[in-house]
Parts: sequence; structure tokens; C-alpha cells
Amino acid sequence: MTVGDVHPAATILGQNFPNPFNPETWIPYQLEKSSDVALQIYDMSGSIVRTIDLGFKSRGFYMTRSTAAYWDGRNNMGEQVASGVYFYSLQTSDFSATRKMLILK
Repeated sequence: MTVGDVHPAATILGQNFPNPFNPETWIPYQLEKSSDVALQIYDMSGSIVRTIDLGFKSRGFYMTRSTAAYWDGRNNMGEQVASGVYFYSLQTSDFSATRKMLILK
């Protein structure tokens, strides 16, 4: 068995790190199968703050700072968002999950 032989048994959205954060965070995930991947950030009212299109990703682990999804704490207009609770949602062709994170300034 080699490192390339290990594949995720399920698609999972991990907890962002660090949490709470300021001014940036990484969002780990793993994919059971290859898929187009998108990440959406929502505020407490449910409005979309930022959409991050991660593109087509091969099945595998995206759990480290160098491979996880990255958010710089900015909205779709490029402005820093305010301190508070936000939600992030990962979508693939057959998976969706949402988690909570906190920005402290």
C-alpha cells in the first residue's frame, strides 16, 4: 500500500481554522469522488457574502493550509466583512454541508 492508494470513504466538510479568525481562514474538506466544488459564505441573515468557485477537484483530501479552501475575510466586492458569526457551505454535484465560523477583529 502506498500513499496514493488511500482515498476518502466519504465527502466531508471540516471546521475552518483558525476559528475564530482575523483576517483569514482555511476551510478543510475531503471528496469521496471527483467533482466541481463551490464554497459560499453567508451572514447571519442568510445573505451570500462571498462565493468561491474552487473548480473541478479530484477525489482526495484537502485538509492542510496548502490544499484547503482559503477565505480572506472579504465579500464579493472585495471589502472586509465585519466581526461576527458567518456560515460556510460546500457544494458538489451530490453533497452539501454547512458549518459556522466566527470573525473577531
